[in-house]
Parts: sequence; structure tokens; C-alpha cells
Amino acid sequence: MGNISNSADTLVALREYNNTVQAEIAKSMLDSAGICCVLHGEYMSSIYCTGAFPVRLMVRSQDVEEANRILLGR
Repeated sequence: MGNISNSADTLVALREYNNTVQAEIAKSMLDSAGICCVLHGEYMSSIYCTGAFPVRLMVRSQDVEEANRILLGR
């Protein structure tokens, strides 16, 4: 991802998931489309009860619109 000092490269939470598997599927869809993304909190979510620590799917702010379109199947 390189240097994220540029505001266009700032990571934002696109979605939150209570299920690590669902988060991984969404990440895989974005990875396949060439959109840089990471999961935040996936380990905490798998250790504690469902919903206590949601997994956040993070994308660059410049990719939010395209990532939403992909996840919505449009």
C-alpha cells in the first residue's frame, strides 16, 4: 500500500461484520477486483463472542464508491 500520508490513501471502514467468514468473503471479492483492502479486528472477533468485536473491512477512501458497488453486486 505504500505511504498513506496522502489523504486519498487514508483507510476508512467500509463495512463491519460480526462473522469473520463473511468479512473474508467480502475481502476476497474486493481483492479479486484489484481494490486494496484489509481486515481490522478479525482475531478479536474470533476469540470473543459474536458481535463483541466486529471485524471491520477497511479500504482507501478513494475506493469507497467502487468497493460498495462491487459488494452490492452492481
